[in-house]
Amino acid sequence: MTRRRPRGRPVDGVLLLDKPQGISSNHALQQVKRIYNAAKAGHTGALDPLATGMLPICLGEATKFSQFLLDADKRYTVVAKLGVRTTTSDADGEVVSERPVNVTLDQLNSALEGFRGETMQVPSMYSALKYQGQPLYKYAREGIEVPREARPITVYELVLNRFEGDEVELDVHCSKGTYIRTIVDDLGEVLGCGAHVSFLRRTQVAGYPYARMVTLEQIQNLLDQANDQDRKPKELLDPLLLPMDTAVATLPEVNMNELVASYLLQGQPVQIPGAPSEGSVRLTVGEQRAFIGLGTINEDGLVAPKRLINVHQG
Repeated sequence: MTRRRPRGRPVDGVLLLDKPQGISSNHALQQVKRIYNAAKAGHTGALDPLATGMLPICLGEATKFSQFLLDADKRYTVVAKLGVRTTTSDADGEVVSERPVNVTLDQLNSALEGFRGETMQVPSMYSALKYQGQPLYKYAREGIEVPREARPITVYELVLNRFEGDEVELDVHCSKGTYIRTIVDDLGEVLGCGAHVSFLRRTQVAGYPYARMVTLEQIQNLLDQANDQDRKPKELLDPLLLPMDTAVATLPEVNMNELVASYLLQGQPVQIPGAPSEGSVRLTVGEQRAFIGLGTINEDGLVAPKRLINVHQG
């Protein structure tokens, strides 16, 4: 039996996409995959179609480390529209109720205080969380309400940027699994007037720089430029990629020589002086600190391979 060759080229790295409004994260991912002609790609935590902003796209071997970005802290700018509650808690939903807005700045500041720090949040019925194998939003579209367990979240920072009339603009720095739509919906109920998200932009994932984001238009233009100039598209596109180990940059590094690495790459745990006593580690080789994957400290205090990359030839 012959193995099917993957369609596309082997390209590894992380693209910080500035997702446009009005398309799903998966649609954006597929466009990036097509433009890069990548054999493998995955995103790291979906943004709603209404939302814009930072969507790290992992290409090739970088997909092995996307979970670390799913688990990373996020930062958002959100505008809440007071007085109107919707089915989806954002502007794409149907209006559930309309109530007058009689909210003072003191009342708003007092309400916001209840959302800071560690809290329990009940996910929206329009989230992608699964219940009995199906995403919650599928049940919601059929008018079916299913039980959801409250989950612990942490809001590290919640800053009021603007309060004008029936609009509240917030800057939110939060833990993984936090639904901004749910915060806004809950805030509206605390204020007694209802609220929904009218604008949402993700400005940060982990420590990735805002300035490195690129749009679909920008990378499409580079592809067109390469084709017009009869150049290889990767010459213009690949410099935009961040190294794949940026996804695990917060893990402690364990550096080794090539001989030790050769044992590790064969699946054997190795002893490395100065390695941490527990947890996951980022594995690098030689003075060039070439990234080869993730390791974990086993019960014997040895560095064992956990998730290694395949090095492409040529």
